Order: sequence, then C-alpha cells, then structure tokens
Amino acid sequence: MPTMQPFCSAEYGVPEGTSDASNLDGRRSFPATEYLQTQDPDLTDSQRTVREAIAKICAKFPDEYWLDIDQTKRWPIEFTSSIAKDGWLGIMMPAEYGGSELGLSEATVMMQTISESGGGGTAASSIHMNIFGLAPVLKHGTEEQKKRFLVPMIEGKDRACFAVTEPNTGLDTLKMQSTATRDGDSYILRGSKIWTSTAQRAEKILILVRTTPLEEVTKPSQGLSLFYAPLDKTQVSVTEIPKMGRAAVDTNSLYFDGWRVPKEDLIGREGEGFKMIMHGMNAERILLAGEACGLGFAAIRRAALYAGERVVFGRPIGMNQGIQHPLADSWIRLEACRLMIYQAAKMFDDGYATGEYANNVKYLAGETAFTACERALMAHGGMGYAKEYHVERYLREVLIPRIAPISKEMCLNYISERVLGLPKSY
Repeated sequence: MPTMQPFCSAEYGVPEGTSDASNLDGRRSFPATEYLQTQDPDLTDSQRTVREAIAKICAKFPDEYWLDIDQTKRWPIEFTSSIAKDGWLGIMMPAEYGGSELGLSEATVMMQTISESGGGGTAASSIHMNIFGLAPVLKHGTEEQKKRFLVPMIEGKDRACFAVTEPNTGLDTLKMQSTATRDGDSYILRGSKIWTSTAQRAEKILILVRTTPLEEVTKPSQGLSLFYAPLDKTQVSVTEIPKMGRAAVDTNSLYFDGWRVPKEDLIGREGEGFKMIMHGMNAERILLAGEACGLGFAAIRRAALYAGERVVFGRPIGMNQGIQHPLADSWIRLEACRLMIYQAAKMFDDGYATGEYANNVKYLAGETAFTACERALMAHGGMGYAKEYHVERYLREVLIPRIAPISKEMCLNYISERVLGLPKSY
C-alpha cells in the first residue's frame, strides 16, 4: 500500500524524480501528490503561515491514527488537545480573550488543511463547532459573558455543541417546538433536538428555542432566543445516533423537560436569537466547504499515488486515460472550488453580505468533493473497498457536507429565489 505524504515542506527540496519543478514566485513547485499550498500565490502571508503551522500539527497524526480512530470509534483526544494547546481554537477570536484575531479566510485554510491531511471529516468535525459556533456570543454577548464563555473555549477547557434542528421540523427552523419559559431568575426549557454533534463530550451547548409562541409574533423569525449554557446531563437526555461515517465524533438526539437555565446565559435580547445565528451560519457553510474541498484533495492525491504504483498487465494503471482523466478532472474542479471558497471567506471578512456566496461554495464543494472521493475509490478497484486504503472512509465522510448543515437542494432554493428572482418553491 503506498504511503501518502500529503504535505511536503520546502526545506526537503524537490522530490527525486520530479519532472516539473518550475520556480513559482521564488517557491518550488511540487507534483500534486506531494503538494503543499503554501506555494500558491493566491494565499496571503497569514494564510500561508496558518497552513504551515497546522500541517506540522497534522503530521503527528498519520493515516494509521485516523484508521484506528474510525474503527474503534474513539474520540481523537490527542489531536484535539494538540490543536487547543497551540491556541488554534481561538483563531477567529480577539486577542483579549486569548484568540489569534484572524479572519474566516485563515480559519477556512486551517480547516481545509486539517481535512486534507488525511484526518478528513473526523478530524475537522472534532473542532468544527468551536471554530465558528460562538460568533453570536462575541457579537451579541455582554462583556461578562465573553470573558466567562470565550476564554475557556479557546483554552480547550470547554467543549461546545450546537442544537437547532428538531426531529419534527427539520430544516423548517422557524416552526421549532422547543420552548423556554421565564421563571424568576431562570428559564425552563422543554423540547427535543436532533443531529447535535459532540454532545456526549460537550460541557456547554449553544441552543435556539422559542420564547414567544409562533401565533403571537409578527414574523416567524421573531420570538426565538439563544442560550449558551452548561449541558447538564442530569436534566438533558443525550442519546447517540449510530451513523454511516465519522463514527468517532458522536451525533445525538436530545430531550429535556424542565431543564433550568440561568437568565445570565441568554445571549443578546430575548426573541432575537434567529438573526444572531444567521451570521454564524454563513461562516459555517464556508468553513464546511473548505473541509469538503480538503477531503476531495486528499482522496485524489491518494488515488494518484496508488495508480502510479499499482501494476496490472505489465504497466501502472495510472498510464491509462480511463484512470487519469477522471482524477485530473476532479483535481481541476477542486482547484476552482478552492479559489471560490477563499473568495467567499474574504468577502465575509470584508463585511459583505455573503448569503449567496456561502450557499454557492457549500453546494459546489459538497458535490465536487463527493465526486472526487467516489472516483478515488473506483481508481483503487477492489482495494478501494478495503479500510486500510482509507478512501472508503473518505467516501463515507464526504456525504456529510452534501447533507448538512443544509441540504444541497436548500442551497439551490436560495440561489433560485434570492439571486435569480424565481418564486419560492416550498
């Protein structure tokens, strides 16, 4: 089985046998199978620094580590601890709370790099919520809340989960049935949530519930409130959902009836929670697109290595255009996707309305990465079905960006209505 070297530092020079080692803006150009995007002229200095630093961390966790994590369903504590230890959980947070004060552009490169390293969706989703999830606290929370909530999250002492989706309403978020009723200095929460990742291990939860009945508000988006509270498992039932991929990162259903949450844990004003999370949702879609794109790159890179070494009928299978062309086609599409993702992240950082672009890249990355992973598996033939070659894991994990946090059809609905001006279809 070929050993994938997903990152190749320039200090090691051009790999022996490289036929194309042209100089690019003072940096060496490597073949795709040993490719590090620090050489790309489209990366800013800060993005390049982030990618190099994250690649070094990821290099400590080889393919065998992630294979074992997937098979044993064990939380990747060594990986998450390394990310937290070096302060990367606060990449988008202000320095006064212990963060790096960088933007979504750098965070997207970080998450792409993690996924691309071979850790895939398991590695990325183990820290995903901590990267974007507390943006509402930063933007709408009090100074006391920021110090109380952001600092321990950045230090890795608090792990957070995010609960919005409900079993009876799905993507029809404004019809959610979970409620919070004021009772003195607390709110009493009742209801259920589903598809809440990392709740088995999370100490805190960011949760959206209805505080004003739907029939009493002018707009359905009103009357929803956001809380960031301790996830008290004596008051909240957390049940893991067995699933197809990413087994090491738990996904759960929650049930609560009489869960008491202090009023101090309400973020912003009561009834305005929905608009608070919308800003963060665009960031999440861009981050997830980066993760999907990284997974696609990892799959194609691995397939190219295998195709170059696997000999059948006296020649490497990679000499056949039937193998070459699908992999090359996916690589081209992934590169185009990567550039579009970076542009969306930059627009977010520059303060532009990014709903269109966030949905564009979420859709495009999910579909492009899925095709790349499927082609990578097929290029391996029967070996693609074997866990030791890793591409079957990539294919299982890449389905998530097609489904969550919204389906590809909902992305198309957004573009149809908001960009093309077509009537709403649902």
